[in-house]
Amino acid sequence: MLTLNTLIADAKNFNQPSESVMEVQRVLQICNACRYCEGFCATFQSMTRRLDFNVADVHFMANLCHNCGACLHACQYAPPNEFGVNIPQAMAKVRLETYQTYAWPKQLGSIYQKNGLALTMLTSIAIILFLLSLQTSSTGLFNTNTDANFYAIFPHNSLAMIFGSVFLVMVLALTLGVRGFWRQVSTDPMMLGAAKDATLDMLTLKNLGGGHQQGCNEADDAFSLWRRRFHHMTFYGFLLCFAATSVATLFHYFLGWEAPYSYTSLPVILGTVGGLGLIVGPIGLLCLNLNRHPLHGDAAQKPMDIGFIASLLAISVSGIALLALRHTPLMGILLCVHLGFVMGFFLMMPYGKFAHGIFRSAALLKNAIEVKMGKSVSVGSD
Repeated sequence: MLTLNTLIADAKNFNQPSESVMEVQRVLQICNACRYCEGFCATFQSMTRRLDFNVADVHFMANLCHNCGACLHACQYAPPNEFGVNIPQAMAKVRLETYQTYAWPKQLGSIYQKNGLALTMLTSIAIILFLLSLQTSSTGLFNTNTDANFYAIFPHNSLAMIFGSVFLVMVLALTLGVRGFWRQVSTDPMMLGAAKDATLDMLTLKNLGGGHQQGCNEADDAFSLWRRRFHHMTFYGFLLCFAATSVATLFHYFLGWEAPYSYTSLPVILGTVGGLGLIVGPIGLLCLNLNRHPLHGDAAQKPMDIGFIASLLAISVSGIALLALRHTPLMGILLCVHLGFVMGFFLMMPYGKFAHGIFRSAALLKNAIEVKMGKSVSVGSD
């Protein structure tokens, strides 16, 4: 009975729009009457398939918005007009609500409000100090007998068990979170062709082209593709680093080739190229974030954005330093620093900026399904 009452309370809360959702509903009604931006991006094309917008529609469309700013700069009703239409900012506020609403476990959704630079760094530093204390008690802080072998400091199986467990918990939390989002916003059947189209949109970041494919509007109102390029460097840099770890795992368990690997080996090449991408991309995104037009996005979420960027940057810089100095007595300390940043990043992944990529991918998939089905104008999400 308690569970039933909880479900009823949750349903009532969901059907009661928040102020952020009501603001999106208001501005979309204006946009749907004007339709000047209907060809700009998938968000407006989705809007034209609806006459009314319920909470599920707003959650879906908020995660479809890439916050490129094109519609704000093109809109005749944008501030200081009395209508005050600001789609990027209204959508950004709802996006944060969706992360909190669908977080698993739900009680941890509040971390999204606090996951700024300080919390991200404090979590990593605490883990680094713990690892340094372990190293000091086992091999000493400066160990010269490692021969560039990380596993002389921490045994391979121990690292695999600890990081594998955290990784699986992270994947479980993100999967259950996006499953709740998907169940709420979509009742359409899955389509293979739509999945292919959505994957292409994800990999190319097509919607960061601003509709005309000339890029986002930056603070000076000019178009620029740099935001899209820095996103690509970050995204593919992350995938290459993940590929490096996966290949090294295959080498270890299936081929019996144990680390350390040479500079010309596949895991090291993938990790080096990915690490460089994860330095250039986040630095570029950080510069753009700090200089963004004040009407773009939600300023309250900047700490979370910066915390995420700083975490990626700390991982990549410490990883490159570890690779370059692995033959020196500093190897053990650098290993603890790098592992601490990686573990801190894993712990924060389901409750920080990383989640936006997962929720946006789901929204792109729903949009692709609607396009494939040839959906026309409807009321709500009927």
